[in-house]
Amino acid sequence: MFTTADIQTRVRQQPFVPLRIVTSSGEAYEIHHPDLIMVGRRDLIIGIASPEGPRHHDQVSRVAIMHVTAVEDLPASGPPSGNGQP
Repeated sequence: MFTTADIQTRVRQQPFVPLRIVTSSGEAYEIHHPDLIMVGRRDLIIGIASPEGPRHHDQVSRVAIMHVTAVEDLPASGPPSGNGQP
């Protein structure tokens, strides 16, 4: 089980390493820039990157931290085309 501190530490890592958040329902969110995730006490607000720029979002998703089952490193290359989800 992940805690707020676990995820916050990972997001604040310098240099930032892109990551994938996987949930208990099987959803996965790719985060290519630290500006696209806010860590709260009980949940994450994840911005889905816009095609125009990896630091801007078109929409957001709210994920309960208790449903996070994995935090995985992604390659440091640019964001995938599309909405930032695999």
